[in-house]
Amino acid sequence: MTRTAVLCAISFPAAGCSGPLSTLDPAGPVAASVATLWWVMFVGAVVLFAMVAGLLALAFLRPGTGRGLPDSLWLIGGGLVLPAVVLTPLTIYALFGGERLVQARADAALQIDVIARQWEWQFIYPGADGMPRRSVNVLHIPAGKRVRLNVTSTDVIHSFWVPRLAGKIDAVPGHTNVLQLSADAPGRYRGLCAEFCGAAHTEMLMAVEAHDSIEQYNQAVAALPEVEQPIRTGAEARP
Repeated sequence: MTRTAVLCAISFPAAGCSGPLSTLDPAGPVAASVATLWWVMFVGAVVLFAMVAGLLALAFLRPGTGRGLPDSLWLIGGGLVLPAVVLTPLTIYALFGGERLVQARADAALQIDVIARQWEWQFIYPGADGMPRRSVNVLHIPAGKRVRLNVTSTDVIHSFWVPRLAGKIDAVPGHTNVLQLSADAPGRYRGLCAEFCGAAHTEMLMAVEAHDSIEQYNQAVAALPEVEQPIRTGAEARP
């Protein structure tokens, strides 16, 4: 009985580390950087908690320990030195990790415009014949290729998020935000709006279809309907 309880206690939180909307089950380099940053922060939090819990346990198990030490030592050591030892390396790593998430935007092999509206996602692709194509709620990308998404909105603030492929980015009316996205392998990846945007917010879902080759991607885009009215393209979007 005890063994079963221990196994359940371990496996229950681990169950949230996988699934179609799990950031801890990355399927692309950008998402992998996000997951690594999470694990580093988690380990740092565990270390800090263990230090504080150890001092608390010492106070209960051996009353009077450290009674002869000056109060200033506890204040400086526990309030400044202890957090700094853990938080400083974490902050440095987070800054470098965050920089890797946004660098080399101009090197993306492909640019796609993402337009959010209540309550759907429109994706505009540069057509091979010069005519842009459009898909709704399904983003087509070639697997293994870095894609630059120019994200904006026509009404309220939305948030574009495909947890297994990249971090989230806000879609802001009148402004264009840039997000890099890449899939390691072909497949279908689920995404959603991560910002409350109205009554049908929970229905504002999408999917990313990663095609096996650039040829298959081009065929999928060529089969999409043409954009019927002028729309701002990636070349005109402000980074």
